Amino acid sequence: MNITTDEFKELTDLIQKKSGMFFEINKQYFVDRRLEARMAITNCDSVKDYLRVLKYDIKGMEIDALVESLTTNETYFYRELPQLNSFIESTLPVVMEQKEKSRVKNIKIWSAACSAGCEPYTIAMLLKEKVPDINNWHVQIIGTDICNKVLKMCRQGIYSDRFLKDVPALVKQKYFSKTEENEWAISQEIKNMVQFSHLNLVDRIKMRSMVGFDFIFCRNVLIYFDEPASKQVVSYFFDSLNKGGFIFLGHSESVARLSAAFQILRLNNSLVYQKPTL
Repeated sequence: MNITTDEFKELTDLIQKKSGMFFEINKQYFVDRRLEARMAITNCDSVKDYLRVLKYDIKGMEIDALVESLTTNETYFYRELPQLNSFIESTLPVVMEQKEKSRVKNIKIWSAACSAGCEPYTIAMLLKEKVPDINNWHVQIIGTDICNKVLKMCRQGIYSDRFLKDVPALVKQKYFSKTEENEWAISQEIKNMVQFSHLNLVDRIKMRSMVGFDFIFCRNVLIYFDEPASKQVVSYFFDSLNKGGFIFLGHSESVARLSAAFQILRLNNSLVYQKPTL
């Protein structure tokens, strides 16, 4: 593909403005492959033509489609289990104890950039398996993503074998059933615990509507943003959390360089960030 440096910068600037995702020139090979596919679909013979399509697409449908094609949706159930165990064994009891003192038995959890839904569904299963009195609590688990394609998959709740490679046998037996197409359907009990919606993490207005959370999971997402966008998103997360709430990031990510507002805790070799209680 013949794309000039100026065209690549113009294209990636549009992507960043829309999604927050930042692609340096060394990622051009990755962008090129997705760009070629979108150019073929829109019948564009040159990058210049495609940029014109993006600029004059009033409804923004094509930039949405391009962003979706660039989204990496690598996910599976029970991913990074030690960190999830830190949530269940260390942070959840702290929040539940405080809630019980206040006689408010509700837990609100946000899985940001939830991809195919494995993370929020895993959280739901862990709550069912590890918290004896969870049925006495009002639990809200919300999964959001910028990609409508994966959100459709989330709501269907049907997965191939590769998504379940780390699911314990007894959990699989309890919460999944085989479909006629030889795939796995998650149980209605678990589906009922999770709500899914479309959300762009750099959408200021919509992000301000995300409030009252006790826990936020945003793992392996900030690595795709540049520092200013990451700082802005982390600021939104801080506002979204209740006092004393926790945020979990990917192992290669850190809030420390983005915000001084969080307290940093080390739990079972996992870092977790807490909004101060005062």
